[in-house]
Amino acid sequence: MWTDDAQRLALLELWATGTLKRRQAQSDAWDELARLPWARRTSRRDELTLVEGHRGDLEGLLDRAFPDWRETVATLRGRGLPTDLHGYRSLAEERRAATLPETARQRLNLRTATAALGAHSKATLGERLRAALGPIEVTRDGLIRARPNPGLTVHRGQTTWSAEALADCLGELTLTERALRDGTRLGGTLPVAVLLVENVGFYVDVAPPKGWMVAHVPGWNTATIQLLLEQLPGTPVVHFGDLDPNGVRIVAHLQAQRPDLIWAVPPFWEEQVELRGQKKDWPSDLDLRAAPALVQRLAADGIWLEQEALALDLRLTGYLESVVASRYTCEDGQSPQRL
Repeated sequence: MWTDDAQRLALLELWATGTLKRRQAQSDAWDELARLPWARRTSRRDELTLVEGHRGDLEGLLDRAFPDWRETVATLRGRGLPTDLHGYRSLAEERRAATLPETARQRLNLRTATAALGAHSKATLGERLRAALGPIEVTRDGLIRARPNPGLTVHRGQTTWSAEALADCLGELTLTERALRDGTRLGGTLPVAVLLVENVGFYVDVAPPKGWMVAHVPGWNTATIQLLLEQLPGTPVVHFGDLDPNGVRIVAHLQAQRPDLIWAVPPFWEEQVELRGQKKDWPSDLDLRAAPALVQRLAADGIWLEQEALALDLRLTGYLESVVASRYTCEDGQSPQRL
């Protein structure tokens, strides 16, 4: 047990501060110390305090389990860090940050950054890790898969490409986060509307209305699509995803970024409930107050619906055109001028 950093740091914290709170990462050390006469429970829940008469026993265990603990304490205090697990991890992160080569000090992928500074590449890049990176830009490096509308062009510097020609060559138009951040722009004939879809099957098989762009937004990968939508401020955006809890959360996240986003829930989707509805629970704390009536009924009945089947429904194209027309038609019956 005492070979684990988290457990050893529990000993160090008890020695340095005189108390130790029970934490999941250090529960083994806490339970062991609670059984020894060296510590006793305080009036606070899950807190131990050091019995001063046993400080020497604790130091002896530290000498055996953590030979350089005195140097560690001095380093932590010298850097103004707490003498506990959090301070020790911060110290390790600072040391790892100092080893980053200068060539990496402009931009790093999120996974690379967390692997370089954190315990592993799947660690969370919290405020502490982010501060240790300094001026380095962190990217998620998402990829937008798109089916471009006719006449759309892609620009970088003084060079222009036909989006359709790129798609003919590559099978689709692909735009990376770094390309969009570094100056790749859309031009030419902008899309009548953008259809964001959640699942790849629907993305490749749906027949969009004339002049529309279709873009794949897999799961929570919304950061890159935001860069695309920023280039289309006057273009209607429609999202079509699964009718399940995550589908609702994704819509809410997208609408926070793009308040005018239209959530497409065609009424004929209800026909799929009996044929393809999946009996699954919805979380009771999910906010559905702004959700369409069909979504609320599905949540009440504990049913999920996938989007793929509607890719083959011939009514979908007309429905998509109608929801955009109803949202973007002026009172005089004329479509508003788009940017």
